[in-house]
Amino acid sequence: MKNEIENGKTLNEAEKQSTNFPNLLNQSECQFDYSFVPTTARIAVYDDLRSAPRITEIQPAPTTDYIEHLSSKIYEQAKLVGGKIPYTVIREVSENFIHAQFSEVVVSILDEGNTIRFADQGPGIQQKEKAQLPGFSSAIEPMKHYIRGVGSGLPIVKDYLDLSQGTITIEDNLGTGAVVTISLAHKQPQETPTVQHIPLPPLTEREKEFIKLFAREGALGITDVTQMTDYSNSTTYNTFSRLEEAGIIEKSLGKKRILTNLGFQISKAL
Repeated sequence: MKNEIENGKTLNEAEKQSTNFPNLLNQSECQFDYSFVPTTARIAVYDDLRSAPRITEIQPAPTTDYIEHLSSKIYEQAKLVGGKIPYTVIREVSENFIHAQFSEVVVSILDEGNTIRFADQGPGIQQKEKAQLPGFSSAIEPMKHYIRGVGSGLPIVKDYLDLSQGTITIEDNLGTGAVVTISLAHKQPQETPTVQHIPLPPLTEREKEFIKLFAREGALGITDVTQMTDYSNSTTYNTFSRLEEAGIIEKSLGKKRILTNLGFQISKAL
């Protein structure tokens, strides 16, 4: 009888641990310090697959700075070899590393900058199709200080690539983790190409100019634009405000602005 009671207690404890397993995982996530990224990211640029890549490292830093440095360096390196993928698309995928707690981040740039592969050794992405649909998100509260956390990141990327005849794929990494690949390199010719005409809202010439700047440069602040143009800080600020009110640009995690999904579509129609 004593053994049975002891066995019964052991079983109950095992059942309790099994029931609370998701909570234990959540506690592990919450214990991670999301304010600082302690790992080094590596960006590998392949001029061709027959030679070793050129490596750039992103050093540990506060999370906001880390994401900004990583996104900017990927965009810069891809653009230097001829890539056409916009900064905002790169930024959206880079932010996704927070779900992997930035574990073993490796970014590979191929096809003259027009294919970028984002790999990590995190928990992986189980529901790969849903991850590309608006509203599905695994972000927990500590993450939302650094990303929007509403399930809009990968859907924005997919929408842009669909409009640009590009591709996005999500795969399991070796052992654990995920690999997200975005590409504009393999456009499939269509016998009867269809052009989506986006109705343009009323825009001034200055607003059109700013939208084109964002599409070309990625994230921009007021100082950036004033240095690139002859407009004053007040004029630039007022134009930023109108574009924000129209839903064409939005604030990034820092003081800079980026194009929204609507802004991407409008920039392609200008």
